[in-house]
Amino acid sequence: MYKSILVPLDLGEASSWEKSLPSAIALCRTFGAELHVVTVVPDFGRSIVGSYFPKNFEGEALQKAADILKAFMAEHVPEDIVSKGHIAHGTIYEEINKAADKLGCDLIVLSSHRPELKDYLLGPNAARVVRHANQSVMIVRD
Repeated sequence: MYKSILVPLDLGEASSWEKSLPSAIALCRTFGAELHVVTVVPDFGRSIVGSYFPKNFEGEALQKAADILKAFMAEHVPEDIVSKGHIAHGTIYEEINKAADKLGCDLIVLSSHRPELKDYLLGPNAARVVRHANQSVMIVRD
């Protein structure tokens, strides 16, 4: 049923993957699907904000995220799962949806991660992914 599954995660927030990653791994095993793990390094939003950071800050942040993601996957993704890690940079929900389209994913498995928004059904990024995705989206409650 599924051939390629995307799991977005926040490397600094375990609740963004503690339940969604095992669910995605189980689906990969069930369907023989490939797993794509993506983390998004947010952009500054406005150029004036970026002017307060050192010149190569974004490049270094992206490299550090790539290193952390590689170590994360080595620890949390079993060797029998065909997997690839991806780093994106920009607006979180837009980059998740772009990655899913670019990688040909047919399912996004996403945590309902909402640490400060307990009165909402989904956090703002999850809600936007659901609204704008071209793929099916499975929300795993944390």
